[in-house]
Amino acid sequence: MKKISYVKRSIITAVSIALCVVLPMAFHSIPNAGSIFSPMHIPVLLCGLICGWQFGLLSGLAGPLLSSLITGMPPMAFLPSMMIELAVYGLVCGLMMNIVHTKKVYADLYISLVVSLIVGRVIAGVARALIFSAGSYSIAAWATSYFVTSFPGIVIQLVIIPTIVFALMKARLIPERYPAKA
Repeated sequence: MKKISYVKRSIITAVSIALCVVLPMAFHSIPNAGSIFSPMHIPVLLCGLICGWQFGLLSGLAGPLLSSLITGMPPMAFLPSMMIELAVYGLVCGLMMNIVHTKKVYADLYISLVVSLIVGRVIAGVARALIFSAGSYSIAAWATSYFVTSFPGIVIQLVIIPTIVFALMKARLIPERYPAKA
């Protein structure tokens, strides 16, 4: 697979961080839509899959921080755990895309995406239980907030993210993962 230039990855990361500010503003006009649809996750996951772990990590840290500073979303009480969760998403997505090579683009994308969604939720839950809400955070609260409430968001992420990456490859905006041999 041909690499994307550093400049192009930087631009995609900047757009991803900007989307972390803009998308939640659109979704928060609906009550509880932020926690249900997780709009900030989409650009971070895309950034990790397309640009690699370093840029995904940066997007996951800077996106929620900038959004919180500009719009107040997420609130400061939730910001640290959300930054950890999104940073892990970007990091793990990028790492998994380097590790997984099934020779099928969709399989690579889904494996990377599912692993990062699980690892990010587990690490964010552990951080919340041990650091941010020590002693008052239960497994039931973790499962409810990270899986039950956000289930529609998880489904949307699993449907839309691989489709976007595949479409970008077919439009030749990013290099194809497995180019056809001429």
